[in-house]
Amino acid sequence: MQLKDYTEAQRRAWNEVAPIHKESQFEKLLSNFKTPGYSCLDPVETELLQKIGIQGKSVAQLACNNGRELLSVKNLGAGHCVGFDISGEFINQAKILAAEGKIDCEFQELDVYDMPEIYNHQFDLVYITIGAICWMPDLGKLFDVIARILKSGGSVLIYDIHPFLGMFSELDKSDPAIPKLSYFHTEPVVDTDGGLDYYTGKTYESSARWWFHYKLSDLFEAALTRKMSIVSFQEYPDDISNVFTHLEQQKAQLPLCYTLVLQKK
Repeated sequence: MQLKDYTEAQRRAWNEVAPIHKESQFEKLLSNFKTPGYSCLDPVETELLQKIGIQGKSVAQLACNNGRELLSVKNLGAGHCVGFDISGEFINQAKILAAEGKIDCEFQELDVYDMPEIYNHQFDLVYITIGAICWMPDLGKLFDVIARILKSGGSVLIYDIHPFLGMFSELDKSDPAIPKLSYFHTEPVVDTDGGLDYYTGKTYESSARWWFHYKLSDLFEAALTRKMSIVSFQEYPDDISNVFTHLEQQKAQLPLCYTLVLQKK
């Protein structure tokens, strides 16, 4: 398969799940964003954003989903904010949330690999959150886009589930200690059995979608070879996916998520 074959499959799959997610949490978000300054971000993200310094800064979020995180970043004091997502259904939700909360954010439906040149060197911060990188079929090209849209000296904040979790099944809680996939697996993994709604825990019928397992070293290499320096890297035992709580509750704690801050030289 070619890169575009993968991304179009992801578009179909995320457009299918968008209405399901909307049913479970959209009305609450609509209500919350009516409150001036509302943020859905957890203390880890909030502290890092404040440490990076986002007051008045331009921010791009790649794979922004329904925009709730970027709208929160805007409410924390960021300047021009643009969210990009391949799913038109989620972009429509983001625009509704922004309008309801009277929050000045721009949302664009596009494949990030087709990022227009008008966004070159436009952003002080590129923001990537949970469940974005694993759907990207080419990590190197993703970082090419990130490097291209960042201003000189700009930052990247990644807050994601730990690649360690790619070894385990989110549906099999009978024996979570047994890996289902090698940490060093490099081939794309296709899911044809339907999706998992991480808000309700329910499964649903879905088109085939592909996910890609990248090691931490893959991320570091992609950043360093594009003249980005590592500012900070932290690992946490907290489940931010809402589907691996059974691992979070183990006495011997595992690395379940991480934060990575980069800076473009």
